[in-house]
Amino acid sequence: MPHYLSDEELRRTAPAEVASFKSPVPTQIVSNGEFNPLPQTREQQRVEARIKELADDFGRRHGMNRRQFLASSAGMAAAFLAMNEVFGPIFDVSRAEAADPGVAAQRAGMLSGQFIFDVQTHFVRDDFKQDGLLGLAQYAKQHWNPNLWGEKTLARFKLENYLKEVFVDSDTKVALLSGAPFDDQTWDLLSNDQIAMARAAINKIADSRRLLGHAVFTPKRQGWMNEVDRAISTLKPDSWKGYTIGDPLFPSKMGSYWWLDDEKLMYSFYEKIVKSGITTVCIHKGLLPVDYEKSWPGVWEYATVRDLGKAAKDWPQINFVIYHGALRAFLETPDASLAEFEQTGRIKWATDLAEIPAKYGVTNVYGEIGTAFANSAVANPRFAAAFIGTLVRGLGADHVVWGSDSVWYGSPQWQIEALRRLEIPEDMQKTHGFAPLGPADGIVKTAIFGGNSARLYKLDVRSAQGEITRDKIAAIKAEYVAMGGMRSNTRYGYVHRATA
Repeated sequence: MPHYLSDEELRRTAPAEVASFKSPVPTQIVSNGEFNPLPQTREQQRVEARIKELADDFGRRHGMNRRQFLASSAGMAAAFLAMNEVFGPIFDVSRAEAADPGVAAQRAGMLSGQFIFDVQTHFVRDDFKQDGLLGLAQYAKQHWNPNLWGEKTLARFKLENYLKEVFVDSDTKVALLSGAPFDDQTWDLLSNDQIAMARAAINKIADSRRLLGHAVFTPKRQGWMNEVDRAISTLKPDSWKGYTIGDPLFPSKMGSYWWLDDEKLMYSFYEKIVKSGITTVCIHKGLLPVDYEKSWPGVWEYATVRDLGKAAKDWPQINFVIYHGALRAFLETPDASLAEFEQTGRIKWATDLAEIPAKYGVTNVYGEIGTAFANSAVANPRFAAAFIGTLVRGLGADHVVWGSDSVWYGSPQWQIEALRRLEIPEDMQKTHGFAPLGPADGIVKTAIFGGNSARLYKLDVRSAQGEITRDKIAAIKAEYVAMGGMRSNTRYGYVHRATA
């Protein structure tokens, strides 16, 4: 991922691969290079200390060292047990799961076949030549860890590791490969052609439909509609990806931001994609820093959903999938957002998204939860419960979709387990009218994990599952597990550097 950290910010960070505790669930926020990571909170420190205690205690009973225990299903359960002790009973986990690897393994085995469709995944192209990106890893090796591997190739962000982390080390069955636009196009992670080629290559290797792909569209960029025409005729993407804010990392100096309901700019695009039959449009919204009004002047409004209602009402043939659930909070712990929610019942911009179906009388608006859920679950799971509850209450359980933003955060298995185990606290249910999320394989979570996206992308879950369980990736995973392969618990990116 391109990084925009200054030299001073880099000095305040450390590589997550070596500096962060390899817990099954991250115990501090990890940056992918887009922002300076926050220090570990007091609660996260308590969680980490408790995970270590549980790992040493339970692992010793079963002849396992800490690393082995934490890579097991029991280690995953222990992490959520520790989080419950610190944050309250948010996650469905028992002490028996953590204490007995057999109990944990049985549960993991029962859920391993669950259909999980991750609609937000990334990796970096092989021919990325920007010295700035390569220099980040080289800086890390020079200043942080002389044994850091891949500093010249960024292999940890590339295809081979992506396949391992997403399809082998997690229960993900189908993934959607995405991209992002930058004002400086040399920073693009993957071109539309490369996304299409990756989709074809992986599906050929697997002998199944494991990977779907976006085509990124860029209104206002010269020739953008010609690129849309080319994508439709040649690349045949599964859906579209757009950023109304333009460049997602810094306020665009090129004016590349735009509105979904701009009739002059956008409606001819909508007409074209409806005619093509590729009618799912995924839009990046939210994720701005707390000082967004000052740091993104004249631009931040484009990250809100103020333009969504009219566009959705005018184009009922199109499904609008709003990424990150439009959650505003990005560069801070969710404590302030949780306090605001507890007082007002609202979550900035996410509640606005959730209210659109009722306000505009539409049924074609969806919420995706990548990054927003991951960081919330790590920093304050009570807020994660409020966030998911808000989206489900407003959009409906059949209009919330799963995304992890992997491979930036390592294997998405910890995120999968977090949602499987998450339950909205009873007091929050009563106060805010939230329905319980239910069991890991219940109606609500089954819909979020895969059923809703399967409907959007016209996948028959039963036939897709049958094909996937017999494909070559499934065979590789089975052999990997049989040979004792274990989840690495590695995160990729940067964490706040601890000071003495």
